[in-house]
Amino acid sequence: MAKNDVKTVPHDGNVDDFIDALADPVQRDDCRAIISLMARLSGEKPVMWGPSMIGFGQFHYRYASGREGDTFRIGFSPRKGKVSLYLWPGLELVAPMLARLGRHSRGKGCLYLRRLADIDIAVLGEMIATCLSADPQSLIDDAQGGV
Repeated sequence: MAKNDVKTVPHDGNVDDFIDALADPVQRDDCRAIISLMARLSGEKPVMWGPSMIGFGQFHYRYASGREGDTFRIGFSPRKGKVSLYLWPGLELVAPMLARLGRHSRGKGCLYLRRLADIDIAVLGEMIATCLSADPQSLIDDAQGGV
């Protein structure tokens, strides 16, 4: 099977130092709140993945094509002017909740938030809990007709 050559892998970088280095104080506070929420819901500690992603938990995925790799179950990355949230297995699972979330935008596989003050944090928690309760490999298998 083909192993995905992913460069975004977990490492022992210090999450607190990474957050402390963010220039925007509101974004620093938002990131700390996201860490607290994700850690509480996942029961996992935050881990740096690549240079700028913070993930919780780990999951080995495999596609029918043979492509496989490891990723975090949930995570985020502070970007310029926004925070990108990554909720494995994807936004389709939580699509009905997005209308209640508040101000956000979506990318192909992530959710963009400008400020936590713009959203309903309880809905975000519900979305995270829903993603964590799902079996991500079965959702991949279902989408691709089985592995």
